[in-house]
Amino acid sequence: MVKGANVGLSALSENVGAVVVGLGWSSATGEGDADVSVLLLDADGKVRSDADFCFYNNPVAGDGSVHLLGKTPTADGGEDRISFDLDAVPPEVDKVVVAASRYGGARFGDLDGLRLTLADSTGDALARFAVHDVEEVSALIFGELYRRAGEWKFRAVGQGYASGLAGLATDYGVDIDDDAETADGETAVAQAARAEAADEEAASARTAGTERAGTERAGTGRVGAEPEGSAPEGPGPDVEVPGGGSTAPSARVPAQSRDGHAVDRAATGPEPAKPGTAAAPADAPKSARRPRTAKKKVTLPRTAKKSLADNDTWRTARLFPGSALKSDRERETRATSVVLSVMAQVPEFGRRLTAAFGAPAGRMETFTEVTLPHGESPRRPDGVIRVERAGKLWTALVETKTNGNALKPDQVQAYMDIAARRGYEAVITLSNDVALEGSPLVDVRIDRRRKHKVALWHLSWAEVVHQAQMLIRHEGVGDAAHAWLLQELLHYLQHENSGCHGFQNMGAAWVPVRRGIDEETLCQGDARALEVIENWERLVRQVCLRLGGELGQKVLPVQRTRRGADSGARRTELADHLCEQGRLNAEIRIEGTPGVLGITADLRTGKLRTSIEVPAEGAGYPLARAKRLVRRLSDAPADLHIETLVDGRGPGPRGTLERLRPEPADILPKDGAQITGFRLSLFKGMGAGRGSAETGFIRSVDDAVDRFHAQVVAHVDAPVV
Repeated sequence: MVKGANVGLSALSENVGAVVVGLGWSSATGEGDADVSVLLLDADGKVRSDADFCFYNNPVAGDGSVHLLGKTPTADGGEDRISFDLDAVPPEVDKVVVAASRYGGARFGDLDGLRLTLADSTGDALARFAVHDVEEVSALIFGELYRRAGEWKFRAVGQGYASGLAGLATDYGVDIDDDAETADGETAVAQAARAEAADEEAASARTAGTERAGTERAGTGRVGAEPEGSAPEGPGPDVEVPGGGSTAPSARVPAQSRDGHAVDRAATGPEPAKPGTAAAPADAPKSARRPRTAKKKVTLPRTAKKSLADNDTWRTARLFPGSALKSDRERETRATSVVLSVMAQVPEFGRRLTAAFGAPAGRMETFTEVTLPHGESPRRPDGVIRVERAGKLWTALVETKTNGNALKPDQVQAYMDIAARRGYEAVITLSNDVALEGSPLVDVRIDRRRKHKVALWHLSWAEVVHQAQMLIRHEGVGDAAHAWLLQELLHYLQHENSGCHGFQNMGAAWVPVRRGIDEETLCQGDARALEVIENWERLVRQVCLRLGGELGQKVLPVQRTRRGADSGARRTELADHLCEQGRLNAEIRIEGTPGVLGITADLRTGKLRTSIEVPAEGAGYPLARAKRLVRRLSDAPADLHIETLVDGRGPGPRGTLERLRPEPADILPKDGAQITGFRLSLFKGMGAGRGSAETGFIRSVDDAVDRFHAQVVAHVDAPVV
């Protein structure tokens, strides 16, 4: 599509009751990112209330019809996906605006491949819109869904805002709270914390939330003209900037504090009266309570309660015991039943797992061991998920594998055929494997003559564990009973006998490839090298899921690829590099860290290297920078390697932390060259086996990343200045 073009969704597909919008971009460094937001507008082009502004701190809006699904790595970089249940959008909503914003002074012109993709509920691509000419904007409307003559249509917009999220939101009736610092110098973060403590003492049900936002404090000035011939559906010229005296009811979004993080001061509420001050008269007009975008949630306590057991041999009774499982069939049956039952009982969890598959937000029921007719031999899928919304049903068949067992193509094909005949929407496979873009786990035949389309989706056990961890440890669920159910689910999935431990085998090609590299007999174009590259990518993605669930932060693989590069061609190129250099390389970005975490597995030397480059910014003498770095790493391992990065020359002096502690000056360039940063690295022996046993390669990678993050990255969470 081109800018300004519009199209009716019903002309593109019959399955547009629910759609998924993807916003994507890439950057040469792999560091570019943006925050997605959605605004639900009435016929006047304004949000009805704060609940109609959907962003990182309010990921579900419109009575559950809009759901931010988070980031997904793709061959072209990263993609933020948003689920829209169009049949459930409130009738008062006339238009839905899809936008994104950058923060910290970044502009969309710094990103490559800006694009919007639109897919139906089966996953089939419907439209693609590439956005151009957005050099100096920090907020961007990619497109909009709107009602016209009783149907939904989509318009490619591509309109930028130089004033960032503040300008965009204000245009649509959202009141921006810009005073990031009070007159006496108290930061908004401190205000939020103090007010939250007061709320807790008063047993209020509200809580303060702090998140990062790309809010800019400029005016609303738009960049780019309206698409030619489009109806004047946007906000009128009477919209005022923050502080301009607008009296219309509006929502608020967090303002940005000096450290670049958003402060949801709307969530803090009014402060309690100070001692000695007169109370306000009962008939005095009350100041409007700032709307909240986050509700109080239940998470696990940071510190476990003291056990009442006599000793460690007493085992806690579990809702889902795993010790009695003896066969793979028992593991599959138990795992399917456990996960599906918790999905039905904990709405947040069920929604997190199915929203990306086109499921509506509604009442969910799950079933196991359902018998369905299929020729002369009926089939029994491991499970069925059914969601009801506004009298309509969404149904998915579930096929489960545990303990590293592979999916069987004939089974999956049979379920696809059954789903197509019965009018079901999807087949979901659930196994230890991690799906890769452009490399399906099973190949199925799709009869294009059938009017009804069935989508095939895959979930890994690592993704299920990740979503449960994010809810129970970080984001929270609706009540304590749901929190306890998720805790029991996590305990079962992580039990050594459950068979649900995620990707756990580097494949049959692992040993021959290692031997070929050692003997220098592995040649470029060898298919076994490509298999190792694919499994390495699966392992890295699983590391990201596991680490992200533990930290409660976004952790994504960085893919430094040329714009528009095909995923298959990219993996082939990496396989050729493996044959030539004997090394597997990966980078992951952890939200809030100053750089990317590099992982290198040298198959020639049998060593794993984990590293991060820390920028050296700001003023100060070189020796003072080196001393501050060494002090910050006071608890880091003595064998940590520190390497100076010199402007225009790359690596400079290097040494271990043990040697540099008494003599930090040893890491300074002798010729006085300018220091641009420091590279910190740890080395570890690499596991030989292809599996996840104690001596296996997978376990050694997990241990290396965990050790490096806990002992190094956690101490350098800000640039060295």
